[in-house]
Amino acid sequence: MQASELQRAVAAARSVASSLGLPADDAVVLQDSNKLTLRLLPCDVLARVSPAAHQVAQFEVRLAQQLAGSGCPVAVLEPRVEPRVYGRDGFEVTLWTYYEPVAPGEISPAGYADALKRLHAGMRAVEVPTPHFTDRVAEAEALVASRERSPALADADRELLGDTLRRLRAVIGARGAPEQVLHGEPHPGNVLTTKNGLLFIDFETCCRGPVEFDLAHAPEEVGEHYPDADQDLLRECRTLMLAMITAWRWDRDDQLPDGRRLGMEWLGRLRAAVDRNGSEAHG
Repeated sequence: MQASELQRAVAAARSVASSLGLPADDAVVLQDSNKLTLRLLPCDVLARVSPAAHQVAQFEVRLAQQLAGSGCPVAVLEPRVEPRVYGRDGFEVTLWTYYEPVAPGEISPAGYADALKRLHAGMRAVEVPTPHFTDRVAEAEALVASRERSPALADADRELLGDTLRRLRAVIGARGAPEQVLHGEPHPGNVLTTKNGLLFIDFETCCRGPVEFDLAHAPEEVGEHYPDADQDLLRECRTLMLAMITAWRWDRDDQLPDGRRLGMEWLGRLRAAVDRNGSEAHG
């Protein structure tokens, strides 16, 4: 979130909580990217704040309620207030249960895979309109193709990203793998490690596609424990995912802290992956 908006966003979250009888004298920033995640104290509530223009909070609240109702491993909304989106000063504020974290090392790759499998089982039963994963790939392609939106991207790197995104979107689509509703980005940053096990959060990137697209965002060892995962498809999805997240880092409006350094690092990893996969294909 832009520095100029940060103070207003924090104030909006505290104001909403206070108006609902939840004392919020202090706010601790837990995550600051395209949206702000806060721990409000002393009420001990997790607040998520996004610009109202994003218009994703209502979808996330509705989906989280459906998934929690079917027993999926997801974070739940704060039970002391009405589970809805609260508007304040140009922001959308949602209030969630705060979970005290435990050491990440206590969750094994097998445990991660099991939690993701249970999430996928629940998501197969929900009825929500979602984009296809290829729509998100197309968004990354459009970003890379626009010099105005990604002015710092070198020509060779622009070509690498564009070619990889186009090629893998077609290759993965042609496989005809079974598809379902997915989390979209179930990487460790969107997973809470709690005393109740792994809980998934942040469903704004929800989409439809093969489960391997979700698995590509998890640590590599997790895919080895997910039942019946197509390892060849998963390898392609990992390279596609790397190309997508690299593309976002070159958006002139990217707000991820240290995003440009990551963009450079991931370009190197992507080039190595493309070279390696090309060698394997011709080996």
